[in-house]
Amino acid sequence: MITVKTFINNPLDENTYVVSDASRQAVIIDCGALSATEREAIRQYVLQESLQPVLFLLTHGHFDHIFGAQWVSDAYALSPAMLEPELPLYQKGCRQLHEMFGTHLQFPVPSPGKMLHHGDTLIFGHRTALHVIATPGHTPGGCCYYIEGPDPMVFTGDSLFKGGIGRTDFPGGSAAALKDSLTSRILSLPPATTVYPGHGAPTTINAERNSVFL
Repeated sequence: MITVKTFINNPLDENTYVVSDASRQAVIIDCGALSATEREAIRQYVLQESLQPVLFLLTHGHFDHIFGAQWVSDAYALSPAMLEPELPLYQKGCRQLHEMFGTHLQFPVPSPGKMLHHGDTLIFGHRTALHVIATPGHTPGGCCYYIEGPDPMVFTGDSLFKGGIGRTDFPGGSAAALKDSLTSRILSLPPATTVYPGHGAPTTINAERNSVFL
């Protein structure tokens, strides 16, 4: 059985996920925890559930999804894995924030870990497999993580939301690429697949197939 715990972090209400199976090994996806209070909530959950974080994954490198990257690295000795085209964006997190909002906030990010590719499979716990699905469009190296099984789920970052898709007007964005990514690679997943987006409430593939935004 897969357990998903959601933490809503920072002023942009970003979703950070801690995903675990019965082995108690866990994966942290998109840590946007900015404040000490947000980070402590994650730490307490990991302690209380006796979890062992073994993977740290990014769906993309926008600043609101990486505020807590250095903290994860320091707390659990994990480096963030991402698609290689996302690396330049990840490495200029502070500049992104200034360019988009005019905000001068300095926050460190750790050295990146494994560079992922479309079609990779990452294993943790009791042979739980996360399938890497490249979904460029919101950002050049955006991706999703899909877990098969009786209760399939996909972590879509800012590519797909409940009733909407990610913005494509930021540098490196492409509306055509994102729509192609979603229609060919994500909306083709089993209809009952739960979608865990980077912001907002969960949804399902079936619900998003039936929406009109594409």
